[in-house]
This record gives sequence, C-alpha cells and structure tokens, in this order.
Amino acid sequence: MSPLQKNKEQMEAQVKSKQRVADHGEVLTGKREVNAMLDLVKSETERIDSRFLEPACGTGNFLAEILERKLRVVETRYRRSQLDFERYSTLAVSSIYGIDIQDDNVQQCRQRLFGIFDLNYLRLFKNKTNDNCRESVRYILARNIIHGDALTLKTMGENPQPIVFSEWSPVNGSMLKRRDFTFHSLLEHASMKELPLFSDLGDDVFIPTPEKEYPLVHFLEVADVDKP
Repeated sequence: MSPLQKNKEQMEAQVKSKQRVADHGEVLTGKREVNAMLDLVKSETERIDSRFLEPACGTGNFLAEILERKLRVVETRYRRSQLDFERYSTLAVSSIYGIDIQDDNVQQCRQRLFGIFDLNYLRLFKNKTNDNCRESVRYILARNIIHGDALTLKTMGENPQPIVFSEWSPVNGSMLKRRDFTFHSLLEHASMKELPLFSDLGDDVFIPTPEKEYPLVHFLEVADVDKP
C-alpha cells in the first residue's frame, strides 16, 4: 500500500480512538453514507460555486467528496486552459467551509483538501503548475476550515473569538471579492426565517452585513493581504 493510500484510509476511518468517541462523540461518516447523502443534492455538489458548510467536519469526509465532484466538473470544462482550470478550481475550493473542535482534524482536513486539488493540478499540468495558485488555495483553506465550536459560534483556544467566514466572489474573470461575515450573523438570519440568503428566482433576498470588505484582488494574489 502506498503512503498516499494509507493516509487516505486513515483520514476516512470512522473512529480514531475509543477515548475520542467517549470524550467528544466523534464518529466520522463512512464513504458509502457520504455519497448516499450527497447524491440527494447531486446537482448542487456538481455546481462549482455552490457553497457547503460542514459544522462538524472531522477530517473532511463530506468536504473531500464535494471537492472531488466539483473538480471533476472543472476538469471536464476547463482542462484545455491552465488559467481557466486554476481560476475555477480555486473557486471550487473557496466554496467549501468546515468547523471542527479538534485541531488535528482541522489540520488533516485542510491538508486533505489541498492534496485533492494538488493531485488533479499536477496530473493535468505537471511541471507547468504555478506555486502562486497553490499558495492561494492553502490560504483560502486556512480561512475556510476553522478550529472552532459550531455550538458556541467561537474559535477554540485560549482566547476564543467569534467565528468569521470569508466569502469569495468572482468578479470579471480572474478577480475575487472577499467579504468577512460572523457565523453568528449568518445563523441569526436563518433563525428569523424571513428572507432566503440565496434565490434563483429573482426574489428579494436577505443580505447580511459584512464585518469587513476587501479590495478586489487577483485570485493568484489572495494570500498577499496578510503579508507585510
């Protein structure tokens, strides 16, 4: 068995330890159940920009399958153009969000999702791949997969803060617009049940107020915002 196959099997295991089950009720969802559940919303899992949030993501069993489905669509449509593949695969990654209370799960989930992207990227473009694209994907995953508690709506650690998610919206092809929202503000609307967050019918929608907005940036430069 190759190291990659062994790592994949470990990440897909349903129980890491009996102690974690006892302490946190941690039982990860198996691949068969993941696919059966995602098939109920199959069209959404194959829409590149359709957003998904897993509030107890574990090592990413759901999110990994969603990303693989999205990247199959990206490859089918854009494999002839490296720039288009980079643009839309980055968009696919940016549509996936997760929260977990276990830091090791968060780290593994980020690594797993990056690995899925990078394997596809390398397979298609080999030595022509761009490290700036990898850096953007890593940065987005660091923002989107959060070490936190979906019940308290706060990050984990010595100084818990409100969970903040970044929305990444494509503008004029290669540009991205980033807006940050607190998880609390998004859920507050959901509990009100007045207007939908999204509508494909042209109806009025609820538009939450962002905590912060960022200038437009090229998708290959999104990580530069935190650089000195």
